[in-house]
Amino acid sequence: MKVLVTGGAGYIGSTTAKALEEAGHTPVILDSLLTGPLAFVRDRIFYEGDIADRALLRRVFDEHPDLDATIHMAARIVVPESVEKPYEYYRDNVAKSLELFDELNALGKGRVLFSSSASIYALKDEFEVSEGDRLEPGSPYARTKRMMEEILQDMAVATDLRAIILRYFNPIGSDPDLESGIYAKEPSHVLGQLVMAARGQKDAFTITGTEHPTRDGTGIRDYIHVWDLARAHVRAVERFDQVIDQAGTPSVVINVGTGSGVTVRELVTAFQNVFGSEVPITEAPPRPGDAVGAYANVDRSARLLDWRTELSLEDAIASALAWGEKRREILGYE
Repeated sequence: MKVLVTGGAGYIGSTTAKALEEAGHTPVILDSLLTGPLAFVRDRIFYEGDIADRALLRRVFDEHPDLDATIHMAARIVVPESVEKPYEYYRDNVAKSLELFDELNALGKGRVLFSSSASIYALKDEFEVSEGDRLEPGSPYARTKRMMEEILQDMAVATDLRAIILRYFNPIGSDPDLESGIYAKEPSHVLGQLVMAARGQKDAFTITGTEHPTRDGTGIRDYIHVWDLARAHVRAVERFDQVIDQAGTPSVVINVGTGSGVTVRELVTAFQNVFGSEVPITEAPPRPGDAVGAYANVDRSARLLDWRTELSLEDAIASALAWGEKRREILGYE
């Protein structure tokens, strides 16, 4: 198969492109390089540009008429930034995706695999969330993801588009060969922050939010190894038509997580065990837009994708630490 990957120079996009290749498929990357580094594209087929550039999209499909599906990952993704810059998030995530979806429909390229987010779920006392649970996106970023879901669901009813919507939980770690990973110089990502504190690149790791209604007061997350997440995309693309047929609807939502909840304090303990020493810790109030969190009920992903995670939290931590050593070589900075 040949698959268009928007945002394919990003952290998850580049890892998914590699997983596609390892499964015998050909990724075609479309990325504006607004955040993702060119180094992550490697030697893949690459188009630099905007997902809303219809002329560019037509050129991509003219040059690759055998593209079988689109994995749409391109988006702004930093929650606190979305609170500060809502216009940019709604423009880039929602308005531009609408242009992309409409052009894909016009081109007759109707298979869309969309990267959504577990941040849209409402808080539940038991924290485990299923696809049919109540939604309450708590930040502009999360609201853009929900809006894009609704757009796809409506377009799938009205047009020939078909959509598999993957609700990600919390990807961490690096690809097995350390070819890509977290690329921000100072990542907002929790594991990236821990790695920086462990390597002395910042004074301490800050736990933001310590009075949540969880077992230890810190946020709860479903930390999934990014390689497992990438494999889920491959599985969804390979089984696309079968999944839609089984679902019996033109679009379907699927949680992608481990099925286990880990608090931030528990993550810190696991990190210190893998790292082999303690990391300086401070505490602070929650950041703007931060959610208490949730973890995935994964029954639907097991049934429709025949997929489950294979790698552990400790595997992800070890790969993140290894990437912290490797990224200067690839990106030119620690």
